[in-house]
Amino acid sequence: MINFFSETNFNLDSSQNFEDWITKVISSESKNLGDINYIFCDDEYLHEINLKYLQHDTLTDIITFDSVEGDIINADIFISIDRVNDNAKDLNINFNEELKRVMIHGILHLCGFSDHSTEEKQIMREKENEKIKMFHVEQ
Repeated sequence: MINFFSETNFNLDSSQNFEDWITKVISSESKNLGDINYIFCDDEYLHEINLKYLQHDTLTDIITFDSVEGDIINADIFISIDRVNDNAKDLNINFNEELKRVMIHGILHLCGFSDHSTEEKQIMREKENEKIKMFHVEQ
């Protein structure tokens, strides 16, 4: 089950489309959906989590608390809408595209992908692009 919560004034439009997409992405990596909670928040909220749990005094767009059990994907994923918005502006892309990238970035980490080395970052970006193309909205 995928749940979407907000600790800010952000509401995810078309949440069923996002849920269907994330479920397909997980399946495409031969994993199974457990319980995933997305919590949308602001910079201040996520900064406090970063300090408290990771001892990092920096702003970030996403923090994922991994509860994966074997091939079953479980997690709490916190996303700063402020960071996503600023990143989208800096990259000159649509907010929704950047939001998809950040949302699926967390899922890819849960599926076993890392982004510590240059090579891993390249693979992660390729996987993000591949998975974003899987997002379809019925018109």
